[in-house]
Amino acid sequence: MNFDLILKVAGIGFLVAILAIILTEAGKKDQAQMVTIAGVVVVLYMVIQGLSDLFVLVKNVFNLY
Repeated sequence: MNFDLILKVAGIGFLVAILAIILTEAGKKDQAQMVTIAGVVVVLYMVIQGLSDLFVLVKNVFNLY
């Protein structure tokens, strides 16, 4: 894992927070909640891909399987 993943997650979090605040202030709480949930799903997908790469690396380093 590198520093790039951390910056992507922080950028997505910042963007989602701004969009949620704007939508909440506009009176559209349902859309703000959906944007927040979508942001969480995207970040979880990115983190799971990173963990998968980490497990593959550990498997190759220790010659497992």
